[in-house]
Amino acid sequence: MEEIKQNLAADRNQPVGVFDSGLGGISVLRELYKVMPEENYIYFGDSVNAPYGTKPLEEIRRLTITNVDFLLRQGAKGIVVACNTATAAAVRILRSMYPDIPLVGIEPALKPAALQPGHPTVLVMATPMTIEGEKYKALMARYEQKADIIGLPCPGLMEFVEAGNTQGEDLKRFLEELLSPYLREIDSIVLGCTHYPFVRRIIEELAGERVRIFDGGNGTAREMCRRLTEAGLRTSRTEPGTVKFENSLVKEEEIELSRTLFQKK
Repeated sequence: MEEIKQNLAADRNQPVGVFDSGLGGISVLRELYKVMPEENYIYFGDSVNAPYGTKPLEEIRRLTITNVDFLLRQGAKGIVVACNTATAAAVRILRSMYPDIPLVGIEPALKPAALQPGHPTVLVMATPMTIEGEKYKALMARYEQKADIIGLPCPGLMEFVEAGNTQGEDLKRFLEELLSPYLREIDSIVLGCTHYPFVRRIIEELAGERVRIFDGGNGTAREMCRRLTEAGLRTSRTEPGTVKFENSLVKEEEIELSRTLFQKK
């Protein structure tokens, strides 16, 4: 019995694994750390293969399963798939592969945006793969009676964040050209890719105070907290946990950029 208790304690102190196709999932990691600062975390970004949002479905599934398996072999007690594209492509398969592991994906925060009063017009910014995927189409069908929903594929936007560019003039011009056809008619914008919260400030400036911005990071963090609690896997420690960064692009500059984004205000 004592050995079982020791193993359970060890499991509770194992890290929560967070996976993304690159660096965007760090926006979700930040929310996880706010909700559960005492937990340990290991973050893996697959920047070598980024972006996922323009790849074929089967390739996205293969990459996602491979990288989640890597985190589990590192001892992760739960997994957050902090990538909308990877969630849509593979999270159902992953749950069938690992039924005993708390596993949470992320999806565009369409529900709170669509349920605003007065039948709002909602612009969903996401990767082409997310917009074209069955998971997004099913989500949109749930709320299309409540709001006018416009899906906006944003190829090229995540690459700015991957390069560490979150406030440059070239980024602002890119976003202005992307958003200007819609700004007069929309009431809210959903950030449907975890890279996009890092450029939220520019989007807010372009959209103005009238337009509300939504993203799913905090809801995902709270859901992982709930699942870990239900599984009896929350750590008993009270001091702040550790955050370890790994990346398929094995360069110190990539890890340093990961730390910078994690600490970014």
